[in-house]
Order: sequence, then C-alpha cells, then structure tokens
Amino acid sequence: QMQLVESGGGLVQAGGSLRLSCAASGRPFSSYAMGWFRQAPGKEREFVAAISWSGGNIDYADSVKGRFAISRDNAKNTVYLQMNSLKPEDTAVYYCAARIRAIATMNSQFDYWGQGTQVTVSS
Repeated sequence: QMQLVESGGGLVQAGGSLRLSCAASGRPFSSYAMGWFRQAPGKEREFVAAISWSGGNIDYADSVKGRFAISRDNAKNTVYLQMNSLKPEDTAVYYCAARIRAIATMNSQFDYWGQGTQVTVSS
C-alpha cells in the first residue's frame, strides 16, 4: 500500500511559521487527493486542509483559513502545509492522508495515513 512520511514539525513561538512536508511512495501519487489532519491529546483527529490530485480543488478548516496553505508537487510525490501566524491551539500531531478520486474532510474517507509529526506552539 501507499506509505506516507511527514516531516517539518517542531517547536515555535506564537506568531511563527512552520512548513510541513509529506512524502509518498508505493502507489501512483498523482491518482490521490491529499489531506492534512491534526490531533491533540484527549481530542478527536480533526480536518485541517485537503487538495485534489490536480491542485485545482482545495478546502480548509475554518480555524486555519487565512493562516495555512496546502500545496502539492506531483513530480516530487510530496504535499506541503505552510503554517503561518501559529497559535498555541495549533499544537497537535499533524498527519497527512491520501484518498482516491476526490478530496474529503472526514477521517473515514481517507485510505492511507502517515505516522504524524509533532507541532508545538508556545505562548
């Protein structure tokens, strides 16, 4: 099956920026829509952003609109999440996920998941 590996997490102060990357292998990357989710301790995994296989259809959670930007480079089999103006409430483990044919915003609609990368935002 497809393998997804996230990177780019770390510790930043509120107002700072991070860029997450997700490298895919094992399946044709361009056939999949890609998404980013996050999960804080004691909370459900929540949708952050998603992008279609062509990059022409993008969706964001209301909590990150205007601050985060998702993009993909099919030639590099990689999806990115640029995170600006970070807030302490953005602290979570961030996961990337893959889905065939169409973008979605629910955990159950995605077929493959990475292991996550920790993002911590200090106040």
